[in-house]
Amino acid sequence: MLDRAVVDALFPSDLPEPSFWEEQYPPRGLGADAKVTRLGPSPTGFLHIGGLYVGMIDRDLASHSGGSYIVRVEDTDQAREVEGAVDQFNRAFAYFGIEPDEADSVGSYGPYHQSQREQIYLTYVRELLRSGAAYLCFATKEELADITARQQATKLPTGYYGRWAIWRDKTAEDVQAALDEGRPYVVRFRSPGKAGERTRFVDAIRGELEHEANRNDVVILKASDQSPRLPTYHFAHAVDDHLMRVNLVIRGEEWISSVPTHLQLFDALGFERVEYAHIAPLMKQQGGSRRKLSKRKDPEASVEFFIEAGFPAEAVQYYLRGLVNARLADLPLAEALSSPISLAECGVAGPLVDLVKLEDIAADYVATLSGDEIISRISKWAATYDPALVTVLADSRDEALAALQVERGPEVANPRKDLRKWSDFRTAYGFFFPSLFELVSDRTDERLGGLSPDLISAFAADFADGYADLEDGQEWFGQIRELAGKHGFAPNPKEFKKNPDAYPGSIKEAAQLIRVSLTGSTRSPDLHAVARTLGKDEVLRRVRALVG
Repeated sequence: MLDRAVVDALFPSDLPEPSFWEEQYPPRGLGADAKVTRLGPSPTGFLHIGGLYVGMIDRDLASHSGGSYIVRVEDTDQAREVEGAVDQFNRAFAYFGIEPDEADSVGSYGPYHQSQREQIYLTYVRELLRSGAAYLCFATKEELADITARQQATKLPTGYYGRWAIWRDKTAEDVQAALDEGRPYVVRFRSPGKAGERTRFVDAIRGELEHEANRNDVVILKASDQSPRLPTYHFAHAVDDHLMRVNLVIRGEEWISSVPTHLQLFDALGFERVEYAHIAPLMKQQGGSRRKLSKRKDPEASVEFFIEAGFPAEAVQYYLRGLVNARLADLPLAEALSSPISLAECGVAGPLVDLVKLEDIAADYVATLSGDEIISRISKWAATYDPALVTVLADSRDEALAALQVERGPEVANPRKDLRKWSDFRTAYGFFFPSLFELVSDRTDERLGGLSPDLISAFAADFADGYADLEDGQEWFGQIRELAGKHGFAPNPKEFKKNPDAYPGSIKEAAQLIRVSLTGSTRSPDLHAVARTLGKDEVLRRVRALVG
């Protein structure tokens, strides 16, 4: 063990003692059952939907218990930091309504970026060095690679432990000589674990677990030739969660194997241990197998995917809550959003993310909104992702409201549910707006069913010349029926099927000409309702485009 004077000389002379930080970040004085939770996103990439999933659980458990939910940006890997990642985190939390109680400048237990907490970490690293629970390691990359290669060759667990920990038992003189040479070093935790020892702990989701005790001397402070001097995840977790008075850590199941290391660090630092809850990962069905939702392979793994598409936040939250606790999926949306999440009801098998099911939920939710609310929500989304649509909706608000009422409303038995997300609006309703609609003028367009161009032109001309904007739907459709007979179409699909050579098509194909000319699609809402919403002048403009 190094002399205290040698240890202290490695750190700034004005570095506070642990008591300073303990006084600055005192126990919170919350109720006995209050949960203080945290989410620690790393700005090395976009926010995974799993991060939103865990953050939603964090916030729910904290708010229902009278606690606090923290977002702490874990930016110690600054070489890999992606510009704009933190802004994306904040945008995602705001969009989905899971803003933290404490983050950045909000809260008295910050800073909430690990890169700004260097002095705090150095205080506790120094304390472990003073007590001999940590040591300086000057091993080079080449030496570490050689150790790993020899361990693999002899089929031993890889790591820095036992006789492989070449700096663990160096003399104070050897360490001082390396310091005098100016060699860079890291600080390693002197693990008390021994081969064959086991560690038991209780997981809030999985119950009592048992794992091999950690005997690896993990790095707790990165290389001395870096600035700022930042810790590894293991050490930062112990120090930050202690000083922020976090008492429940919810994270992915891949961290279960690290719990023995973390418990050793809490004990060595003299901190009270936290409670852990390890969540099963979100999964994807691919063929006949299941796999983790992947950042590299799956666009829906990114929270930005859902924001850019304009999924309603409430629908996504409802869906994710149903993945956490199955009983919530059986409740009405409003009730499910307000009902508390239970860790005891979390499964240990990764739930499947099913976009088809999510879209169905979103469609049901949007169908409950008023036209004004839909336009407001779409306009807010489009301000970022489709600015031209904002102008269209502002200039044609009455038309937009009328379009949204087609086959919707309380009097409709089976209302339209073709608007699942805000980005669907152009496809589902864009044809109602002249500025967004592209006239169909090519009579060879496959949407017109392969009818002869001359027949299409003649039919469209006759329809336009005699068109009446009738209020009754049956009378209005009678115009198409009459022209279909005049131009030789079969009165129904059955007749056409019996003798296809005798007719160019049936009444169905005749109506399709008008449908495509008015909507640009072979599928649309009720054709009479569309025509009445567009108005006579716009109907004539669109149909006459087929005349040529």
